[in-house]
Amino acid sequence: MTKLPALTALLSVLSLPLVAQAEFSWEDTEGKYVDLKNDGRSVARYVYEGIDESTPERREETYKPFCHIYQWGSDDAFITKGPGGKFTHHRGIYYGFSKCSYTDADGETHKNIDTWHCRQAYEIHREFLKQEAGEDSASFTAAIDWIDNEGNVFVKEERTMTFSMEDKDLVVDFSSTLTPTVPSVKFDGDPQHAGFQFRANNDVNDKTAKQTYYIRPKSGVGKPGATINWSDKNDTEATRDLPWKGMCFTLDKDKYTVAYLDHPKNPKPARFSERDYGRFGSYFVADATPEEPLTVNYRLKIRKGEMTPEEIAALSEEFVK
Repeated sequence: MTKLPALTALLSVLSLPLVAQAEFSWEDTEGKYVDLKNDGRSVARYVYEGIDESTPERREETYKPFCHIYQWGSDDAFITKGPGGKFTHHRGIYYGFSKCSYTDADGETHKNIDTWHCRQAYEIHREFLKQEAGEDSASFTAAIDWIDNEGNVFVKEERTMTFSMEDKDLVVDFSSTLTPTVPSVKFDGDPQHAGFQFRANNDVNDKTAKQTYYIRPKSGVGKPGATINWSDKNDTEATRDLPWKGMCFTLDKDKYTVAYLDHPKNPKPARFSERDYGRFGSYFVADATPEEPLTVNYRLKIRKGEMTPEEIAALSEEFVK
């Protein structure tokens, strides 16, 4: 009889629901990059190695942080592009502006600060402010300094990326807040050299560019190899302030589609760019101060396979709710 209470307590513990192990997990290669896995499958890699100016080659490899996306089922190949190839400054999922300028506390104007090509200026990851992984999603928040042509910090960025799965599709939420360390900053560029953009693996450029096609809100599925870009002469509803756009590219005989969703609260006008080699996105012109920083939010949905215009439109509606 004296053993019954202990036995009852043991049975009560055993009857409690088991806590499921997190499906997402981070694996850090210290000082270089952090890999995201989902049920053991490699999903994404945030490359954060700080700038190394020991040689021109090393500087080129390390002048800005960016995010890779793994090929489905691979632990060593990406659907996104890293350093080298056509336009080495294009890096997976990335964010920057080719024509930043600011006025310092003494009233002096600093121009032609380029955090896109990073020939003099650059972006540098300082630390992780937060890193989480659970059953349904994983995220990190990184502190990133934007460095001007003289080596001074002129903007502090908090960049958050959140990853989740919807069936077999990967959803990437990107949020950034740029806070100037100087009285005011203007962020500018052009559709090809500024903003939030995605660049596919360089093999798309080398082997399958003419198979790339775009999916647009009003005209639907475009012709393979055909692109539409904003310019002063082509400033229309087809190139400006689109709620979404899709790109389908071919890599190693597999088709991948990226749905790019722009939030209506992001600065406008948003001017869009497309390239058959797999780079697309949008840019805007905006001013920021320490009291009024610049915050943006975007979402990418990435699928091994194709998407319809109706699917992407529904994704956009869900994103802006």
